[in-house]
Amino acid sequence: MSRIIHLISGPRNVSTALMYAFARRADTRVVDEPFYGHYLRQTGLDHPGRDAVLAAQPQSAEEIMAHLLAGTDRPFLFVKNMAHHLAGMDPDFVRHTEPVFLIRDPAALIISLAKVLPAPTARDVGLDASLSLFRWIRDTTGHEPPVLDAGRLLADPEGVLQRLCHALEIPWDPAMLSWPAGGIPEDGVWAPYWYAGVHRSTGFAAPRSDRPSVPEALRELHAAVLPAYRELSSFAL
Repeated sequence: MSRIIHLISGPRNVSTALMYAFARRADTRVVDEPFYGHYLRQTGLDHPGRDAVLAAQPQSAEEIMAHLLAGTDRPFLFVKNMAHHLAGMDPDFVRHTEPVFLIRDPAALIISLAKVLPAPTARDVGLDASLSLFRWIRDTTGHEPPVLDAGRLLADPEGVLQRLCHALEIPWDPAMLSWPAGGIPEDGVWAPYWYAGVHRSTGFAAPRSDRPSVPEALRELHAAVLPAYRELSSFAL
């Protein structure tokens, strides 16, 4: 049975680039946001490409979980998930995986998110959902799962990825540092709306040297999600 490395992230967190890094490993297969269709069906949200997502994915959470837990033909299965896609589901599924949390400075996150979702909400950001799930895992298992901060990852990809591999007790693979431009077959059907930047990339981009200024219209949202980010960032590798 494959070990399931379970990335729990929010949108615009460099999560797709991290998925690409794991896809470069010969011992790993990757799955892109398997609960997205379930989330859209449950919430009724009108995200870009909604109809295509619903047509491409099963919407039964139990069916998706069973498929993931069945594993693959390789030692590791890397599952990229959005924390808010898991909201309302039985969290016990997470106990059968090896969770890794990915967070990002919410100023940069929400500015980027607003380019795709014109009026993002705290639910769309996913930091509150990430924190709730992190606390549940810690309190239930007594173990604090690894937390990655996207800013630190971009500043030192090799160092942070090596520390992550060490925390997961998997071998370090330098192939994780680069990939061909243009996407991967495992990309979700929503890629045209969300992945333009990573499709142009061939590795982790250098972080911005300046901290972005949050527009007035997004400042209330920024203030609302900042406490969750600060708590999670205190655990970051």
